[in-house]
Amino acid sequence: MGIEDKLPSGVLLTTVEKVAGYARKSSVWPATFGLACCAIELMSTGGPRHDMARFGMERASNTPRQADLMIVAGRVSQKMAPVLRQIYDQMSEPKWVISMGVCASSGGMFNNYAIVQGVDHIVPVDIYLPGCPPRPEMLLDAIVKLHDRIQNMKLGVNREHQVTELEQAQLRRLPLSAPAPQPAVPGPAAPGGAD
Repeated sequence: MGIEDKLPSGVLLTTVEKVAGYARKSSVWPATFGLACCAIELMSTGGPRHDMARFGMERASNTPRQADLMIVAGRVSQKMAPVLRQIYDQMSEPKWVISMGVCASSGGMFNNYAIVQGVDHIVPVDIYLPGCPPRPEMLLDAIVKLHDRIQNMKLGVNREHQVTELEQAQLRRLPLSAPAPQPAVPGPAAPGGAD
């Protein structure tokens, strides 16, 4: 019989989740992984015009052990994929990934054996950012959406229930497009009919 039984409707745990979510949201440190032209837009986001420091993210980690957000900017080659995975594995938990640009998200125009056709084959991606290259404003919008997701993330057993509910909701979703109706095929004419 704990204190949560005396309080109405989980007030204590809800407050702890909100405080933990706010603290996590406000202390995201990126491990930038710039591979191509999208990295220039990523660097521009950290500059004075767009000012990523307003989110407390001005410190780009030199070591993955001090980072919890990986921003993959640009195309990922087959040779670079194991390095990307190794850096992701060394990051501290909980960790998030933004796939920046169409090349990182789906291979882009590089449909060949040398380029990974989507970084989600290597690491789990939380936010896909389209564009070739995406503007710094788009990256800031993706960061704001990720902050919202982080702040509303549940803790402990509640997290397991939330994940199960999201999985079940995805399984119940209807397909985006229904099969096209087939045109009616006229049957053969009845024998002995009058002309």
